Amino acid sequence: MVPAKVVLSEELDRWLGFPAGHLERLSGVRSRHVCETEDQIDLAVGAARLAMGRAEVVAADIDLVLGACGIPYQTLPATAPLVMRRLGIPDGAAAAFDVNATCLSFLSALDLAAGRIAAGQSRMALVFSSEIASRALPWKEQPDVASLFGDGAAAVVLTAAPDGAGTIRASLMRTYPSAYEACEIGAGGTRFDFALEPTAFTAHAVFRMDGKELFRITHRYFPRFVDDLLSAAGWTPADVDLVVPHQASPLALEHMIAQTGMSGARVVNIAARFGNQIAASIPTALDIAWTEGRITRGTRLLLLGTSAGVSFGGMAIEV
Repeated sequence: MVPAKVVLSEELDRWLGFPAGHLERLSGVRSRHVCETEDQIDLAVGAARLAMGRAEVVAADIDLVLGACGIPYQTLPATAPLVMRRLGIPDGAAAAFDVNATCLSFLSALDLAAGRIAAGQSRMALVFSSEIASRALPWKEQPDVASLFGDGAAAVVLTAAPDGAGTIRASLMRTYPSAYEACEIGAGGTRFDFALEPTAFTAHAVFRMDGKELFRITHRYFPRFVDDLLSAAGWTPADVDLVVPHQASPLALEHMIAQTGMSGARVVNIAARFGNQIAASIPTALDIAWTEGRITRGTRLLLLGTSAGVSFGGMAIEV
């Protein structure tokens, strides 16, 4: 589910006074969707309804709603209860709360929902990621970073499969907090008091990213992480039919392909077309791969991603 408006990188070049093709050369992103009349809840509800329609379920069937957004609709309450209400799920009929692991929020929520279903605590879960990533961007200081992001949403419905289909073979997450400051929006929580520190609050209300530090951490640790995830699944790289990664950037995807030794033909790469949709990137890529017929019964999927914090996450699924 994406907003109707598409913004090309060449339009941003004209807006910022750059020569044509400048931002696309720097970021690798050709276009992105940007909210104009839609808001984050509109995107979330639209994506949820699409997922429910494909799963042939109605609101009354859902007993768990997990919001998996890197940035919430508001600080308090969580985003999930509002989406639950907009979907018409009755009061008390479901639990609704948010899971935030920044860009890995979808994978984290998927893992949590699957665990609750396996434990008999939930029957049918709706997991949604909805992001308006086009706001609070550093257009003056880091236009190459700002041009990476786009808006969008995606959702999935999970339930126990009676025939054993859709088996999660392994799920893994590791965090490297030494690089905590490498990717952040500092304001909006309790770190800065807007009433007492308005200047500091404003200065930290814009996204910042240290690409060199993120590259250092990823280059050093990510290949071993992927090896350990595959080992936990009992797979080798050759066993993987399709890799569905977080769409951090076209350059990051090229680096991931080189690091892991995976064939580029087996990697879902939509970053140039949609940009980085934060937590919505992985489920959006998953949906596109499914729609294009790249996922069928028995497909071995490897979902992979990185997030601010810094964390690596992955899941091996046999469809």
